[in-house]
Amino acid sequence: MIAIIIRTLILYIILTLGIRLMGKRQIGDMQPNELVVTLVISEIAAIPLQDTDQPILNGICSIFVLVVLEILLSVLAMKNMAVRRLISGQSVIIIRDGVIDQTAMKKVRMTILDLIELLRGQDVFEIEDVAFAVLEVNGDLNVLLKSQKQTLTPKDMNLTPNSATLPLPVISDGKIISDTLNNFEISKGELNKLLERERVKLKDVFLMTIDKDRKTTLIKKRY
Repeated sequence: MIAIIIRTLILYIILTLGIRLMGKRQIGDMQPNELVVTLVISEIAAIPLQDTDQPILNGICSIFVLVVLEILLSVLAMKNMAVRRLISGQSVIIIRDGVIDQTAMKKVRMTILDLIELLRGQDVFEIEDVAFAVLEVNGDLNVLLKSQKQTLTPKDMNLTPNSATLPLPVISDGKIISDTLNNFEISKGELNKLLERERVKLKDVFLMTIDKDRKTTLIKKRY
């Protein structure tokens, strides 16, 4: 039992490091080759866990080789477009100016029901409203609406809105996040003044966010 626990911990650490080295992607965003490598690695990792007679080093070596191979292929794909198309494929335009490219749909083996479902996921319910719809290599469908169907922006109305700022959590569950203080050059004294303004104690804060303009959003704990 102890041997199995130790093997599990070792493989967990190795797998976590391997996935981190390959880059941060969600399963749905993986390229075909990345998904294949991830599945193969999971199968290799399961062998030493199921059969304790198998040396764990064999599994670790196999995982290491696959991770290195994936990294090398990714670097090569970044440098060479032909290699990238060979490994990952290429995007396909499914709709042009409101007209479905049926040949392209057959090429990627997509049904009209699949296309309609993907369009609904983009809040598009009329094919005629689409200027371009591109099926990406990871299966996502990106849609560009025709100009007259696009939402108005401040630029269209000759307005100049304030620059968008990214709020970051500065307090989480009563604990101060020092990285946010350093990022926005906020002292703990200034943070305490903000808490006093909100008439709340640090230990009673569930979440507090702040941006570079010192605009805060605060959620109190519920006891």
